[in-house]
Amino acid sequence: MKRLFRGGTVVGPEGTKKTDILVKGEKILAMGENLDFPDAEVIHVEGKLLFPGFIDAHTHMDLEVSGTVTADGFDTGTKAELSGGTTCIVDFATQNRGESLEYALARWHEKADGRSSCDYAFHLAMSDWNERISEELARVTAAGIHSFKLYMTYDAMVVDDRTIYEILARLKEIGGIAGVHCENKGIIDARVAEVMKEKGHREDVSDYPGTRPPVTEAEAVGRLLKIARCVDTPVIVVHLSSREGLMEVRRARETGQTVYVETCPQYLVMDESRYCLPDNEGRNYMIAPPLRSKKDQEVLWQALREGEIQTVCTDHCSFTTDQKKMGEKDFSLVPCGMPGAEERPALMYHYGVGQGRLTLEQMCRYLAYHPAKLYHLYPKKGTLEPGSDADIVVWNPETEWMLSAETQMADTDYCPLEGTVLRGRAEQVYLRGELAADNGEIIKEYGGRYVIAQELTDIR
Repeated sequence: MKRLFRGGTVVGPEGTKKTDILVKGEKILAMGENLDFPDAEVIHVEGKLLFPGFIDAHTHMDLEVSGTVTADGFDTGTKAELSGGTTCIVDFATQNRGESLEYALARWHEKADGRSSCDYAFHLAMSDWNERISEELARVTAAGIHSFKLYMTYDAMVVDDRTIYEILARLKEIGGIAGVHCENKGIIDARVAEVMKEKGHREDVSDYPGTRPPVTEAEAVGRLLKIARCVDTPVIVVHLSSREGLMEVRRARETGQTVYVETCPQYLVMDESRYCLPDNEGRNYMIAPPLRSKKDQEVLWQALREGEIQTVCTDHCSFTTDQKKMGEKDFSLVPCGMPGAEERPALMYHYGVGQGRLTLEQMCRYLAYHPAKLYHLYPKKGTLEPGSDADIVVWNPETEWMLSAETQMADTDYCPLEGTVLRGRAEQVYLRGELAADNGEIIKEYGGRYVIAQELTDIR
């Protein structure tokens, strides 16, 4: 079957152009002005923007963590992503201590295969390291996993400096790259203990951000980058939240290091005042790193404007309010994470493009093109060009809609930005040439496929 998208403005990483797109089956067949194919179904998209399907390269679906499991599995989580315009996610398949990497991957395939409504790929989050796993890394990479996750905090996942060094050195040998959660565990643990010593309890969520101040992120970012410099290999700093953390990245880049940076919409549109909401409602906003100050928001927006940040992903890690109440008497027991899959593109359009902070081309880069390049999905994903998957987001820049727990696809009973009215929305979302979502409603369920990484590409 052929579909002809006529009259729309195609958004790419370097420019926009009014261009028709001809799709045959699952692929883009041709692009040009005033295309005419008599046997094609014509889809009139005059006045609309055509983006490549967005990629969310930081999600935690069906993750066992903090004594519970995330509210969204691949079923509901990928529907939320698809409804907002995301056609591919890269989820963290997590290796628990004592497990092999191949076992972790097999488990994540069991969770995702047949249950996903958008396409998906995997990173591997590593918690265990020994000679056997070092050998296994080569097999995993040869099978198409090129990106890995390391944690510098969390009891169950933390790896020490020697392990970071050895893993980075091994990844350099086999052509992989690591994204790293950067926070100083020692300072966090000490500050959490101080709250109990000073107050006799840890009930007040307002104390939470003080246990993970920006310096804990900055110290860990700086330490990671010094280790990476010793290895002489690129790394990715995930969910960067603070000015202080960004300063460490800038210092490393001044010495010639290659450092990729990801941030998330929550750090751009919400701030630490949420932790002071009445009745400890701030539990719903407990994420790690925490929400920061409005000044940090301004610095991150400026970094996006200047191209210092490469990707904007969600860190979608959702819990219900009941799950959040696991820490009702002790905020250190609250499972950290928030939903965000559905609204990411609209938030970046409304607060970024709509308010003059970003160009359309930058939105395309941060949500589609760069993650495709960085995570080996390009040119299959992340671009609109002949031969690529026909993942097409028909974006209506005039649509106004409201974020609400009542209407969201995520399987949580609260919406972090409840009542927020946004301008601009994915009107239609095509996954490999088929209409999969229409104005937020899922038209085609469970059509997602596992995407095998392509050969290494340069992000520039």
